[in-house]
Amino acid sequence: MLNKDAPAPARTPEETASPDRRWLVLAVVSGSLLLCGIDLTVLHVAVPSMSRDLHPSAAQLLWVVDVYSLALAALLVTCGTLGDRIGRRKMVLSGFFAFGLASTACAFSTSTGQLIAARAALGVAAAMIMASTVAIIRVVFTDDRERALAIGIWTSAHSVGATIGPLVGGIVAERWGWGAVFLVNVPVIVVILAVGARVVPESRNPVPRHWDVASVALSVTGLAGVVYALKRAGEHAGVDTVIVITAVGGAALLYVFVRRQRCLTEPLLDFSLFNERRFTTATLCVIGCFGSYVALLFFLTQWLQQVGGYSPLRAGLALMPLAAANAVGAVTAPWASARWGNRRSLTGALLLFAAAYAAIAAVGDTAHYGVLLLPLLCAGYGAGIVMTLGADSIMSAAQPERSGEAAAIQETSFELGAGLGVAFLGTALTLVYRTGLPKVPGLAADDHAHAEESFSAAEDTVAHLPSPTADAVMRAARQAYDRGFTVVAVIATTVLIATAALAAVMLRPKASKGAQPEDRVQCG
Repeated sequence: MLNKDAPAPARTPEETASPDRRWLVLAVVSGSLLLCGIDLTVLHVAVPSMSRDLHPSAAQLLWVVDVYSLALAALLVTCGTLGDRIGRRKMVLSGFFAFGLASTACAFSTSTGQLIAARAALGVAAAMIMASTVAIIRVVFTDDRERALAIGIWTSAHSVGATIGPLVGGIVAERWGWGAVFLVNVPVIVVILAVGARVVPESRNPVPRHWDVASVALSVTGLAGVVYALKRAGEHAGVDTVIVITAVGGAALLYVFVRRQRCLTEPLLDFSLFNERRFTTATLCVIGCFGSYVALLFFLTQWLQQVGGYSPLRAGLALMPLAAANAVGAVTAPWASARWGNRRSLTGALLLFAAAYAAIAAVGDTAHYGVLLLPLLCAGYGAGIVMTLGADSIMSAAQPERSGEAAAIQETSFELGAGLGVAFLGTALTLVYRTGLPKVPGLAADDHAHAEESFSAAEDTVAHLPSPTADAVMRAARQAYDRGFTVVAVIATTVLIATAALAAVMLRPKASKGAQPEDRVQCG
């Protein structure tokens, strides 16, 4: 389990790092988490050039982008439980090695299918790394104050990575091509693996939790089925038998998964925590906010490049005010909470984020970046507060003795939000683009059908067309994509307003104290 707040366990000589090595251990695990964060967003600015080379469909493009975070979310807790059994050092070093291999496979992929598979493997490797690093920190740092500082640095590493990912991707993609955004991982991983093998101590849980393979299979298969059905519906602009069967099957598997967790004495995810309304509300706030934030990073880079004609580097630089404001929001969140309380600060920050999204939808213009600057600053600042206070609310809503289970759900909610945000909003954009691309005089029906698949498909279509027709097709494609981006912003605004209302109502303090009794389903 990912347990950030529980006291450190008793250590053996094998498990305890020498004092002069503990900060080197922190550098290793934080550096690896930085890479995990970078890979969440590094591909965003490279998508247009990757699309021109691999020609993915709209649904395949979404899989390329979000399969990393979906795989990471699905396996994060599982890898933590497995690391407790086989040894956290083994798990982390194996994750480093797998991360390097998967990065290389991504860089040299020659088809969309290969890239999706490699990105999924990258997510699995990231789960292996992230699941055990915080437990290693707790073993290495015996002093409470030093451990708190170390965990703070560890936590910020992933956020910093996700923040600078678009800029790193823009610099690298513009100079060396889209595949190079993955190759930058390899030399860093080689160094981390070499140093980690020497300094990271081995540790394991002497009484490990049960590793339930059936639960893993149910959660992964069910989530994949639902997301596949969603993306296929957007790609085909309608519902067919395959979509219905896949969606119903995936939902049924997820239902069985939840039932199974409530029956097991040692569940993979302890759903009894959701009996506490504040815990449930805070989790939904994190999923909605982080999903909207990562989606904004992704769709904004596409919008700026495909509608505004930005280069990858310029698009990455355009996102820096958003990222900087996000960091400021995270830093000032404790001050806001102390002044106005968690509930008011969380609600206000969600409304600020929603207002910024609405402003982007209403007045956003790629030709006038200055108009976007204030909404981007407000979006980043609001999201930074919500992510920090939402995570804190999740932990504070749980009983201290259950902080491990709460931390596991907290980490999973961030990654699940990132994956589902791109999947749901990306499907909406695809649907609007496909149904909103107008007929162009002089364009054959087959060419129009191809141009409807995605913006990159429209770029392919115009390659053999005369200039007047090609210009008209690209103008129509930009307008359709622009409308799709506007619809995405409106949907995200609605979700954030609904989440703010939920937080305002459901995060009220309890009228009376007392722990909620566990509510498990009677099985048998």
